[in-house]
Amino acid sequence: MTAHDPGKTPGTTIAKRLLDEARAAARQAYAPYSKFRVGAAVLGGDGAIYKGANVENASLGLGTCAERVALATAIADGERNLVAIAIACVDAPENSPLAQRMPCGACRQWIQELAPEAEIFILGENRSFRIHDLLPMAFSLEREKG
Repeated sequence: MTAHDPGKTPGTTIAKRLLDEARAAARQAYAPYSKFRVGAAVLGGDGAIYKGANVENASLGLGTCAERVALATAIADGERNLVAIAIACVDAPENSPLAQRMPCGACRQWIQELAPEAEIFILGENRSFRIHDLLPMAFSLEREKG
């Protein structure tokens, strides 16, 4: 399965659906401290979509990002072929810089580890990314596939 149909822009078909799912997930976020709700949707190779929302904690370092929740949910369900990820920062100001809507460094490393070939869609962007665009020279250990 691919993230979008050949010849179509990322804003169509599956990319649009994933971004809609990520936006819906963001509405479920628990973000009483930052007031910055984020949602993520991960597409598995069989077409299943796994969603996540950020969950904050009064002990700020114990919060969890939406991307990691969605990735962990997919992995916990047995999915190992993650083909696309959509991220929606619904509380980012309109026309905010791209850097304010991108995954954090920890989430980038999770994507590198768990979905290295996934196409990455960001709400409000008309293009997609790959992890090597967001995390050049990423840390990685050689491992057997499977």
